[in-house]
Amino acid sequence: MIHPRFRKFTAAVFCAVLAAALSVATAQEKAAEKAEETKGTKKAEQKPSFLRLARIGEKAPTALEVAIVRLRPTDKSKKGPVVDLIGAVHVAEQSYYRQLNKEFEKYDVVLYELVAPEGTRVPKGGGGGSGSPVSALQGGMKNMLELSFQLEEIDYTRKNMVHADMSPEQFSEKMRERGESVLSMFLRMMGYALAKQNKAGGGSSDMQLLMALFDKNRALALKRVMAEQMEDMEGMLSGLEGPDGSTIISERNKVALEVLRKQIAAGKQKIAIFYGAGHMLDFQKRLADQFGMAPVNTRWLVAWNLKDPKKPAKKDDRKP
Repeated sequence: MIHPRFRKFTAAVFCAVLAAALSVATAQEKAAEKAEETKGTKKAEQKPSFLRLARIGEKAPTALEVAIVRLRPTDKSKKGPVVDLIGAVHVAEQSYYRQLNKEFEKYDVVLYELVAPEGTRVPKGGGGGSGSPVSALQGGMKNMLELSFQLEEIDYTRKNMVHADMSPEQFSEKMRERGESVLSMFLRMMGYALAKQNKAGGGSSDMQLLMALFDKNRALALKRVMAEQMEDMEGMLSGLEGPDGSTIISERNKVALEVLRKQIAAGKQKIAIFYGAGHMLDFQKRLADQFGMAPVNTRWLVAWNLKDPKKPAKKDDRKP
């Protein structure tokens, strides 16, 4: 995510925000289907998920939920630290951001993403829009889906909020080192999307989107269509990452974990990493490999309410 005042610095940064704003960069992968050729074959092991859809059976989803995954050292002789991976959805319900603000009070430090110069302090309310195309896009999404924007709702002025991301200059320099460009990233993502569409038979999601635009409750219908598409965004991000990673995900994560090392060295014991959900699989792997940490529990927060307000609530309607 990029602060409004600094979006004009580089086209590469624009691409990063656009990917996050449109997809809310999730790390959800569907469980493998049962093998048809052998009875009793177990499902393939499911990768960790940081975003999921809650449903009532096979009916329309009732919520888009985001994970808070707690990790502890696998060495039982170590008492700490505790690190919580808190997936961010950059456009979501106001109630979701209010809940996050309460959650953040519990931590010694919260490491957050923001491609902005070192020392940047985000004022309450986000400081207003920049007038850029990205700002207009985010404003349009917020209004069309009847949601709120992260920078306007999260309180970054708390003393325990610590910036843990690249500056625009660092971001641009790293892209040059890697030989990355806006065009190359766009082509990777487009290629993956086209391959998935062809495999699925193509056209169905486009028709759903068109129908949603003319639905009486357009905001709800659009949210449901977009939430469905997010289930496969891990594959999209994998296509963007490539075999050697990318500046948008892996390089920014490396910067965040260097800040984590400093905070642990300073004696912080209860730490949160608040980044886009699409970053979290990479974070979890690096925390295992470099810090000897493993997940111990997961909680879920509702980011998008997908229930029809005209229909009465039913018991047990949050089955993932």
